[in-house]
Amino acid sequence: MTASWKQLFFQILLLVFCRHINTKTPGPTPPPLVPDSPLPTDVRSAVLKGESHTEKKVELVNPVNLTLECTWAGNRDKQPNITGLWRKDGEEIVNSLLTVQLENEQYNLRQVFNIMNEENLGNYSCSFGNEARIDFVLAAPHIGEVRDKPIVGYTGDTAVIICKMEESKPKPSTWNWYRTNGTNKEQILTAAEPHRYEIINEGEKTKLLVHNLTETDSGLYYCAAVYPIGTTMGHVELKVITFFEPLKPFLAIMVEVIVLVAAILLYEKSQSKKNYAAGNETNDQSNTLTQGENNESEGSSSMRQRKV
Repeated sequence: MTASWKQLFFQILLLVFCRHINTKTPGPTPPPLVPDSPLPTDVRSAVLKGESHTEKKVELVNPVNLTLECTWAGNRDKQPNITGLWRKDGEEIVNSLLTVQLENEQYNLRQVFNIMNEENLGNYSCSFGNEARIDFVLAAPHIGEVRDKPIVGYTGDTAVIICKMEESKPKPSTWNWYRTNGTNKEQILTAAEPHRYEIINEGEKTKLLVHNLTETDSGLYYCAAVYPIGTTMGHVELKVITFFEPLKPFLAIMVEVIVLVAAILLYEKSQSKKNYAAGNETNDQSNTLTQGENNESEGSSSMRQRKV
């Protein structure tokens, strides 16, 4: 192969290679990253007057930047400044210790907290020295309508357990059910045991149906209302009994009645025997006396005959 042919061959290869590179389809361009939207803000405040302690419950549904404000009217000896401190669940919050000035005859303490998830919920307290404290109890909406007394079901039947959120409170995102397994809570999954459990969620209300009841189904059942910020729980007790269980008090009364009637009959029978024995003895005595009188009368008759 001559030099000219070699040069032509390399030019052709270079042209094919470049065309292959230029005709390659470019990959999709990744979308630009969208910055996370800022959390909504909320402010909750509490005023303490004439007391050393007060508590305020705060129900949250979504993550929020929460501002907590404390106002204390102070005591008789109002210092120009006092030490302020924030705690969460009894533990001091880092860098929360500061000096609070007396303004308009009261002390004001303010702090912003990022409440992102369930771990951030709890008891937040502001303290004014060792003299006053305000507690903010942060939690998901509380389940108010829960049955206090146990639900009674019979073996072989179906039990219906109901939990309901108050109408004035936000509806949960979903509901979950749990039952106690020793000291732990085990989630009830209807897909694993469709013949045993059935869950019906209706907005602010949920129902758990337990089919084919056995005595081992007795125990505590927990309904969990799930919100974006966390989960709140309520519990209901289920008691499974046999059909003979309600008859036990009646049977016990029947046994007492039978025993009482038997005792009365035995007493009457023994009394009748005593009366019968006493009657026989009286009859014997009467017969004896009658025979004696007859003998006496016969003797007197014979005496009269002799005298004649």
